[in-house]
Amino acid sequence: MESTYDPAAVESRWYDRWESAGAFRPEVNPDGAPFCIVIPPPNVTGSLHMGHALDLSIQDVIIRRKRMQGLAALWVPGTDHAGIATQNVVERELAAEGLSRHDIGREAFVEQVWMWKERSGGRISEQMRTLGFSVDWTRERFTLDEGLSRAVRQVFVTLYDEGLIYRSNRIINWCPHCRTALSDIEVEHEETLGELVTIRYPFADGEGAIEVATTRAETMLGDTAVAVHPGDERYADAIGREVILPLMERRIPVVADAEVDPEFGTGAVKVTPAHDPLDFDIGQRSGLEAIKVIGEDGLITPAGGQFAGMDRFGARTAVKEALAASGALVSVAEHTHSVGHCSRSNDVVEPMLSLQWFVKVEPLVGPAIDTFRNGETRFVPKSWENSYFHWMENLRDWCISRQLWWGHRIPAWYCDACQEVIVAKDEPTACTACGAANLRADEDVLDTWFSSALWPFSTLGWPDETEDLKRFYPNSVLVTGYDIIYFWVARMLKMGLHFMGESPYPDVVIHGLVRTADGRKMSKSLNNAVDPLDLAHTYGADALRLTLLQAAAPGHEVPAPQDEWLDAARRFGNKLWNAVRFAATHVDDVPRAGGYPTDPAPEAAWILQRLHEVTQQVDELLDEYRFSDAFSTLYAFAWSEVFDWFIELSKAPLRDPDRSAEAAAVVGVVIRDVLKLFHPAIPFVTEELWSQLVGDGLLATAPWPDPPAYDLPRSMETFQELIVAARRFRAEHGLGPNAELTMVVVDAGDTVEDWWPEQAMELARLSMTFGEAPGEGHTRLVSGKVEGFVALGGAIDVDSERQRLAAAVATAVDARDHAAAKLGNESFRDRAPAEVVEKEQGKLSAAEQLIDSLRAQLEELG
Repeated sequence: MESTYDPAAVESRWYDRWESAGAFRPEVNPDGAPFCIVIPPPNVTGSLHMGHALDLSIQDVIIRRKRMQGLAALWVPGTDHAGIATQNVVERELAAEGLSRHDIGREAFVEQVWMWKERSGGRISEQMRTLGFSVDWTRERFTLDEGLSRAVRQVFVTLYDEGLIYRSNRIINWCPHCRTALSDIEVEHEETLGELVTIRYPFADGEGAIEVATTRAETMLGDTAVAVHPGDERYADAIGREVILPLMERRIPVVADAEVDPEFGTGAVKVTPAHDPLDFDIGQRSGLEAIKVIGEDGLITPAGGQFAGMDRFGARTAVKEALAASGALVSVAEHTHSVGHCSRSNDVVEPMLSLQWFVKVEPLVGPAIDTFRNGETRFVPKSWENSYFHWMENLRDWCISRQLWWGHRIPAWYCDACQEVIVAKDEPTACTACGAANLRADEDVLDTWFSSALWPFSTLGWPDETEDLKRFYPNSVLVTGYDIIYFWVARMLKMGLHFMGESPYPDVVIHGLVRTADGRKMSKSLNNAVDPLDLAHTYGADALRLTLLQAAAPGHEVPAPQDEWLDAARRFGNKLWNAVRFAATHVDDVPRAGGYPTDPAPEAAWILQRLHEVTQQVDELLDEYRFSDAFSTLYAFAWSEVFDWFIELSKAPLRDPDRSAEAAAVVGVVIRDVLKLFHPAIPFVTEELWSQLVGDGLLATAPWPDPPAYDLPRSMETFQELIVAARRFRAEHGLGPNAELTMVVVDAGDTVEDWWPEQAMELARLSMTFGEAPGEGHTRLVSGKVEGFVALGGAIDVDSERQRLAAAVATAVDARDHAAAKLGNESFRDRAPAEVVEKEQGKLSAAEQLIDSLRAQLEELG
């Protein structure tokens, strides 16, 4: 073995070996029970970000462990075609050549997008391989591949035939820049300082007026009513009357609707059914006309009268000026409100009445809620359940059509001869109603989330009855961030329950988002995103994975990896490396599994029992998806107990010809099992070390450890406390590591054991004997019922040490008094920055603690 651990060298040589050996395929455990995870498909447009690195590290821990436990573990990889994002990328490339998609036509444009996908699609798989994610690449899927496209058409046609998909004019999110409808997740809401404009609408009978408040003055051009709450006594006499719409001179009614918020503005709101979701609902309930005054290009339509052709924001100013000139403008006040922006273009989203395709969600929601209430599915942590219920119980029908060219074409055709709409899996040759042959295909494509909603079963071959579908549906667990619970998790539940008859997964494991030090979400737009490969190249993929896993506490956001954390994880890899180097020099043959001693020495029994306990703890924590706790527990065990104690305790027996074989066997199985336990988190370095220590097959397919229980030596904890106390005595008195100490151990119970003296000399250069309490000239160390008396004579020059300690006390007192004087000065406390005052308080506290320690040492000397 090399003398030092080089992550780059180690991590470059294992992935191809795993893959070529078929180590990531479920067939590696042909008789194992099925276990399946489908990857949340990243967008094919780009590369994995830190959130992906966290999400996939968690999944890899789960799948590698299940594989080692003998299950037929399948992790399905794949990518999403990301309709808008991908189309935007290719359109930007065309724009650089002075072209638009319309210049080259739909067929050529789609062909060009496929070419781009082939060029760029390998980036994600490269990252996944670099970070060690053990997916089964032989089963890789893409949301636009032939099999998934067939599944999408099957689902669309089935839902249409069941009356759960329909085409209608409804309010949708519209991006004037991208010229398409958007899903809710593609809209990012930002708190924006805007305005609240109050407008006077005179009653048509000439008696008085009603004042309404709006944040978007330009939409008043499309008002078809004013609405008030039916219980609002201020407007009881206004209900049923008509008002004159300023500027447009249109008579519109005052209606009552329970959805109106009496606390907003004046309590009376303008109703623009074509440009607001609430207004649309009010319009439906009251039978109001919907007038579209903002077009798909963001300009005012001819229905906007004198303002036609203006940009919507320019019209906002012009409308206010015209209202002021007419005397209808009451006031304009600053008002902060939430404004939706397109996540791709950052353009302000326009709520707009549009003819689109929708999924009727109400019949699908009930089963997707019941699956949690009846225990078939659960959230981990459970706290996400209530917000999920709230969301599902307030869902609007899902707009699934997009005005794009890249994506799943909606399987609908129109007969212009008789206006028949034909929905079919395969393109029809003639109208099913009148027989006309000239049919027009729907121009729109489906929302990307529609195809990804089928991911748990479409990736396994549905609608065909494949062996994978029979064996691996339902999936075993879903791991994802909370930001897509409503837009992806909920939709998969609805589709899985509807088409497969059972929930797609029993466990939905939700983790936090990776946040920067200032609490912001990482994003390219904020220029604070970090490529996980950059950190992997600097510290190693294993170090990045371990850092992310240790930070991912359930129910909390995940802090972005800091350099010092990554460096600590890399140093841990080096410590593990050195432990195996030590073991490899003493151990000739380590069994792939088993090999646990039946009657070990006390020191060995201690570490073997601790190995048993920690393995059980790690198993319980991983079964509960508490990854941070699991690997923090394992990390502490390896560092503090295996590296710092066990390896040192093993050195003396390894030198003894009569005990070396037994000691070597214990060293071998303990280090072997530590490698196994860490493998799911840090696969590269553990696989490398396995090849050096065990050399029997791959660690990736080795059995998960199952060490038996042992009787703990009654004395181990007491012995460790005495050794630590002796080391502390040595450090406090400035004694070098080779200075031998003498200790008499007095046992008031039945604790001490014969092996203590040998190990005391090995671990602390401490000559230990058992006997009665000696007289003066000793310092007393206590551990439980055991006392250890360290001889001062010969170890230190008592007079010189007393003088040194007295001088140190005087120096510490001066430091304490100086800090206390500063803090007692009111002028200093009032004028000095808070961090300076805090620093002085720290100095005072440290000085007081040092004085106490030094005086205790002086007292020991007599």
